[in-house]
Formats: sequence, C-alpha cells, structure tokens
Amino acid sequence: MRKLASTNFENQKRLESLCGLPHAMEVLKGRWKVNILWSISLGNKRYGEIKKDIGFISEKMLTQRLRESEADGLIIRKDFQTIPPHVEYYLTEIGTDLIPVLDQLCKWGYKARNKNDKEISEH
Repeated sequence: MRKLASTNFENQKRLESLCGLPHAMEVLKGRWKVNILWSISLGNKRYGEIKKDIGFISEKMLTQRLRESEADGLIIRKDFQTIPPHVEYYLTEIGTDLIPVLDQLCKWGYKARNKNDKEISEH
C-alpha cells in the first residue's frame, strides 16, 4: 500500500495528470490483471470460471485483482442476491475499450519476444 502523503505518490499523481499513459500503466500493473480482464472479455464470468480460465492464480490473488479492477472502473461485480450465491463479472465500457489495446500489446509482445530470442541466439 502506497503512502498517500509520500513524495512518490505525489509525483505519480503529477505524471498521471500530464499524460494518460502513467494512469493506464498504474491500472494494469499487477500480475494476473490483464489475464483476468481478457477472461472476462470473452463473456460475463463467474469467479470459478475466471479461476479455471487462468489456472495457476491463487484465490486470494484473484479476489484481490478483481477488487482492484472493480475499483479502477474496469469491471462490474453483479451479485444476484440468491442462495446459493450467484455473482458475475463483466467489463464496463472503459474496460471493453481496453481489450483492443491489450490485443495489440499481446501481438507486440509476441513479436518483440521472438525478435529478442532470435537476436540472442545469433550471438
């Protein structure tokens, strides 16, 4: 947890006010977050479905990342108030807008990784 009165926090907020990229990076940071968003982008998902899609994520981490994504306005948690509990997650409009960007980053990542692997093997 970052101290809200720290110089580091103030500097981060200044950077975010000058450009959207630092804010985007702050929202997307954290292991598993983009995997969770990608899973939900394929259709509304229940907790267990997201866990199954990702596989290796712990329940604690999945819960934490879902809460962060909800707080950041990327997903909505809909509780159907039933017994047994029925909760679904789906992307907000801003979360949906992010998916093509993530797709492009994924493609770039494959290309950059393959190029780096090739350059390393040539040396």
